[in-house]
Amino acid sequence: MIQDITTKDSKQFQANVLGCENITFEHFTVSAPDESPNTDGIHIGRSDGVNVLNSEIKTGDDCVSIGDGSKNLVINGVTCGPGHGISIGSLGLFKNEEPVDGVTVQNCTMTNTSNGVRIKTWPGAEPGTCSNIHFEDITVTNVSSPIIIDQKYCPWNKCKINEESKVKLSNISFKNIHGLLRGPEAFKIICSATLPCENVELQTLKLRIVDRPWTCSITMFECEA
Repeated sequence: MIQDITTKDSKQFQANVLGCENITFEHFTVSAPDESPNTDGIHIGRSDGVNVLNSEIKTGDDCVSIGDGSKNLVINGVTCGPGHGISIGSLGLFKNEEPVDGVTVQNCTMTNTSNGVRIKTWPGAEPGTCSNIHFEDITVTNVSSPIIIDQKYCPWNKCKINEESKVKLSNISFKNIHGLLRGPEAFKIICSATLPCENVELQTLKLRIVDRPWTCSITMFECEA
């Protein structure tokens, strides 16, 4: 149990959980400037049974980032913002990445973040799998992109953007996500054309643009029921 700990202005990851089992963070507080790059609040990789509960994370990157080999994770009651939201990935960049399986993100709040909840994989690159991922009961306020699956994730244009991702995504749900966004796009689901996303469920999404009455737009392709 890692409890009642505060970190402030670390230069990179505030907490880095690699190769661990059955660890719980509770009332873990992170504070880093919103313009600081690569300052993920908690990064989890190749670990089983990690819980992040009732924590407050303010950072310049992902509040919680989940890397390859992560299994049976629960993120519950996290307040995120500023930052880049809660992200799985990026996946598929390196050889011999392990599967991501069994991640639940629930009862979380995103405020003044660039993203809400997100899965990101590199185009081209290496094969992998990511399955049984559930986002539910998420509140967003002044968030640019509340819901994202991006299998053409390519920061700084350092990838083969014309190739498809080799990471297979399956059994993914977004349920009861509501609040205010500051951009025109409520959700974006861009899956691999060669390995389409399988069994993606969207349920009870109530999102509107701040100070604007019209309906948000969506981008969605390459999915299978």
